[in-house]
Amino acid sequence: MIAQTAPKPDILARRDEIVAALRALLPGDGVIAEPRRLKPYETDGLSAYRQPPLAVVLPETTEQVAAILRYCSSVGLRVIPRGAGTSLSGGALPLADAVVVGMMRMNAILDIDYADRCATVQAGVTNLAITGAVSAEGFFYAPDPSSQLACMIGGNVGMNSGGAHCLKYGVTANNLLGLRIVTIEGEIIDIGGAHLDAAGYDWLGLITGSEGMLAMVTEVTVRILRAPEGARAMLVGYGSNEVAGACVDAIIGAGIIPVALEFMDKPAIHACEAFAHAGYPMDAEALLIIEVEGSVAEQDALLARIGDICRRFDPVSLRVSQSAAESTAIWKGRKGAFGAVGRISPDYLCMDGTIPTSRLPETLRRIGEMTEAARLKVCNIFHAGDGNLHPLIMFDANDPDSFHRAEMLGADILKLCVEVGGCLTGEHGVGVEKRDLMSVQFSAPELDQQRALKSAFDPGWLLNPAKVFPLLAEAK
Repeated sequence: MIAQTAPKPDILARRDEIVAALRALLPGDGVIAEPRRLKPYETDGLSAYRQPPLAVVLPETTEQVAAILRYCSSVGLRVIPRGAGTSLSGGALPLADAVVVGMMRMNAILDIDYADRCATVQAGVTNLAITGAVSAEGFFYAPDPSSQLACMIGGNVGMNSGGAHCLKYGVTANNLLGLRIVTIEGEIIDIGGAHLDAAGYDWLGLITGSEGMLAMVTEVTVRILRAPEGARAMLVGYGSNEVAGACVDAIIGAGIIPVALEFMDKPAIHACEAFAHAGYPMDAEALLIIEVEGSVAEQDALLARIGDICRRFDPVSLRVSQSAAESTAIWKGRKGAFGAVGRISPDYLCMDGTIPTSRLPETLRRIGEMTEAARLKVCNIFHAGDGNLHPLIMFDANDPDSFHRAEMLGADILKLCVEVGGCLTGEHGVGVEKRDLMSVQFSAPELDQQRALKSAFDPGWLLNPAKVFPLLAEAK
């Protein structure tokens, strides 16, 4: 079980006073303090861990966020930023003596500039809503995490989210131009803007992926791109995970960058096919979904080159999508994978580690060995093109032994990722899930430098505490 910091008795004793002060800052129904109404905020996508917060506040403007943070700073009240709560690493897990600042009502699209190909939105706008706002003019927003229907752009910035198409278009960091942030003291700061390469230090790069520990993001300026002429997906089935992994490495090694290159093993194929009826090859041990885009001629040329490489590894099936409806079904299966696995297992942990693609065959073999030793089942579903693994470890949360074995297997898989030259996270963030594994990847001096940076922005460690850094070192 993941430990949490002990609550501050003085804060808990002043709960009524604090709630009254917050309601003075946010009149109306912008403050939630009733135990029943706090229940939805006690956990996020890492639902095995739960803790009701002291209160929840729902601001609508940057100025309201600034007022809230000024007050929290003045009384030493800890703050948990929260978007849609889709974090799979416990990034929005509350503390008993903390106030959750939810961004749900900050959902306005503020400006769209087609000439300069950018859009400015509040942090509570969903990922997919950005594309929805610009698609009529032939544009789209590239990052597409599986939770894009619900996840919010502020959370995407906090965790540097990616998605299936990040192989070609990059993750959130590669699609940002500017941020409006609020410090713990309530100072409003603009970073970057509707232009490329702001002068000076790369503050944009620093805040992106900082998991809400340095400042709160309230507005985001993103790149929007011209939509491609068309796209087609290829399904390739193989007789083993290792062979499919070798094929992935061969495609990337040939200098070909598809728009997406996804991997599913046999348990995932069966779960997703039962959910989406996408026509996945049920006799395959592993499946690659490879998508290319561009003009019809470009698609044909890329698919021919990729097909030649795939055939060198003796696929058990190879099929190219022939219609938009078929492509939609293929991606419905992949995008719905987490929900599909939820239909066959009472609970699962979705891991997130990144490895060099050249180590995919070895890594998949060793994950299989670890899984067998742990007496558990795992569905492997991940972004194979950039080596971002997402093993789904199935367990029963009502069985403490099963839960413990799942936690230990997850930690061993992440340690393996680091061992083969990768890292602890590709897009989910560290949160509480990987907090105690940080010393596996970073030395003590490296962690000290990161803590010093945290302290420079947030001297009292009030912003999203008990995340990222091991608790013993964080004790305040």
